Amino acid sequence: MNGLSDVRLTLHSQELTAGHENSAREANMRNAPSGLSRWGLFWHRLHTRKALLALTPEQLKDIGLTREQAREEGLKPFWRI
Repeated sequence: MNGLSDVRLTLHSQELTAGHENSAREANMRNAPSGLSRWGLFWHRLHTRKALLALTPEQLKDIGLTREQAREEGLKPFWRI
């Protein structure tokens, strides 16, 4: 391989890595309804996290979370993913 090919491979691998990070972020945001503005997304997170704190042990078991996991997620500020 010549030097140009090595550079292209390096750049391509960096693009793949960056793309993987972006897809992970998009996956986290995929749970919210589509078409929300930034404030709409914040409002959605705030209310769903509060609802998570109010779930009963049976409901938490149905969704596969422990009380500690639900509390950790429920107490996150709305601006954090």
